[in-house]
Amino acid sequence: MPRWLIPLLLLIVLIVAVEFYTFQAFKTFSKNRFIRFSFVAISIVVYLNFFITLITYDRSNGQTPQFQMAMGLLLTISIPKLVVILVLFGEDIYRGVLKLIAVITGETKPLVGRRKFISQIALGLAAIPFASFIYGIIQGKYNYKVIKYQLSFKDLPDAFNGFTITQISDIHSGSFTNKEKIQYGVDLINQQKSDVILFTGDIVNNKADEMDNWLDVFDKLEAKEGKYSVLGNHDYGDYMNWKNPQDKIDNFQKVKDIHQKIGFDLLLDEHRYLEKDGQKIALLGVENWGKGFNQAGDLKRASSGVNKEDFKILMSHDPSHWQEKVKKDPLNYQLTLSGHTHGLQMGIEIPGWFKFSPSQFVYKQWAGLYEEAGRYINVNRGFGYHAFPGRVGIWPEITVIELKKK
Repeated sequence: MPRWLIPLLLLIVLIVAVEFYTFQAFKTFSKNRFIRFSFVAISIVVYLNFFITLITYDRSNGQTPQFQMAMGLLLTISIPKLVVILVLFGEDIYRGVLKLIAVITGETKPLVGRRKFISQIALGLAAIPFASFIYGIIQGKYNYKVIKYQLSFKDLPDAFNGFTITQISDIHSGSFTNKEKIQYGVDLINQQKSDVILFTGDIVNNKADEMDNWLDVFDKLEAKEGKYSVLGNHDYGDYMNWKNPQDKIDNFQKVKDIHQKIGFDLLLDEHRYLEKDGQKIALLGVENWGKGFNQAGDLKRASSGVNKEDFKILMSHDPSHWQEKVKKDPLNYQLTLSGHTHGLQMGIEIPGWFKFSPSQFVYKQWAGLYEEAGRYINVNRGFGYHAFPGRVGIWPEITVIELKKK
């Protein structure tokens, strides 16, 4: 018996159970056969589309927009059903308690059936994530937000007081389908008119040619003091099958060449000094280093020749690098810029009050600005999207940081 058969059968049983349970809400809510039929038909179509996509998925092609859409539609119908199940299960517990009391007291009153208003509440609550996912797939992934910070440092050279940085991350060009929307995002980056633009990795999903149709868009990015970049975990081509090892090596070189084509100085465990009025700050970039991911980055190599007293900005794609290595390093990296998490592309954020995403159960620093002992890390939520073809509550981000002399 194939190893995958038992997990597949268990998954099918789980799906049937979920569908049967949520269908009870529709039965109670409406006796209209068309509504009931539509509920069943849509679910069947989405599940079939996902399973067919999964079965025919070819890892040598990488993760295509078609695969992402199949995943997105599956989540769009599944998450709301979990909400329905939670509400109905709560009522079932209540009904079970009443039944137990009746048995204990000897009452013979029949147990009340599923109440219509409970089904209405369940479906009403489920409509919120359903609408959110639909919006996230259609428009949310293009809902670019400019987030601005002003950071003060005692050891910032006077000449860099007011120096501005625009950080972008996680382009994932292989997921893009709408050139007009992406052009809007690029124009928004240029409107910030920052001194430098820093890109913190994942320019593609897997293959260099994913960027071919977008070179003429991203080469329009402008910054008077330069554009600098690093690699992310997806840039190494590790998440697809290659016909032979040389193809992967060639692809990796082409990915690195993309940065030059769009005018970025790619830092591969290297540093550059940015100079103004005879003063300077160090800009360092490491290859990807992530806990549980590719750990190609060499911080010591990137810092070779950099002094402890130098003001330093480090670009490192994965924020776990800061948590595990950077923040306690005696060389003192004042500001680290990362991405990688995307904030899972779904969550709830109320600026200044509340921020939640399942991403926080994996990464201690998962979105936004964090500070420990005077050392900062900004985790950019990403410009593009991957796996799920949308964003729900966690919007694509353009970060603008102004450095100030304390």
